[in-house]
Amino acid sequence: MLMHHLRVLPLLVRMHVRSKMEYRGAFWLDRLAQILSYGSVFATIGILLARFDTLGGWSWPELALLFSFQLLAYSLGAAMSFVQLRELEELVRLGTYDTLLVKPFSPWAYLVFSGLNIGYAGHVILAVALMAWAVLSVDFTWSVWSASFFIAALISATLLTGALITMIGATALIWVRSNHLFSIFFGFWELTRYPLNIFPGGIQTILITAVPLALTSSVPVGALLGKPIPILGDWAGPVALVAGPIWVLISIAHWR
Repeated sequence: MLMHHLRVLPLLVRMHVRSKMEYRGAFWLDRLAQILSYGSVFATIGILLARFDTLGGWSWPELALLFSFQLLAYSLGAAMSFVQLRELEELVRLGTYDTLLVKPFSPWAYLVFSGLNIGYAGHVILAVALMAWAVLSVDFTWSVWSASFFIAALISATLLTGALITMIGATALIWVRSNHLFSIFFGFWELTRYPLNIFPGGIQTILITAVPLALTSSVPVGALLGKPIPILGDWAGPVALVAGPIWVLISIAHWR
């Protein structure tokens, strides 16, 4: 059964990509619009830094690294989950989800890979370009250990993002209506573009525990750069690394 899944998944992805690339001009114009949209967000942060020099003790290149890390982790995780799980509500409401249950295939795998969202290409392009500049500009001495931690933390943040989105979408299997929870998710997600220490203690606690999106941005990046991390302290680095796998296990149990 596992080998059957592995053989079918590339076919599902290829079919979906071909359908999305039918109108290539429109596709790339939409990606350009995404780049401009998120670029304007970063420009807003730049305006703040031009006036105040630092934000919560973070300099301009450090905030660029934080922003690009958060955007890239979200893009990779959401490409495997967001649109697919957002549509699950309608599948459940209309009863068409039942057709997936009679297929000799994992419903989750079919949903995710038949709708792999290549539309996040614009996010990835901007995030990688900005991250490359930030890595070269930040006042930090890179080593094999720090580079390995950075990559591992990025993978963990990607897994955590996908896990949280999966849990929100899977709630439709019980409540039918679950998409309103995405508004809460993105409300907190937008806060994670900024250092955790600029927020009140209550919000800091929420962003580390109940809605642990700080573990996809300022916690791992702050731990890498040696910034003081509220609540977690010296445990920030290890927690950032294990958060993704742990929440994946939680999301699997929630889905089941």
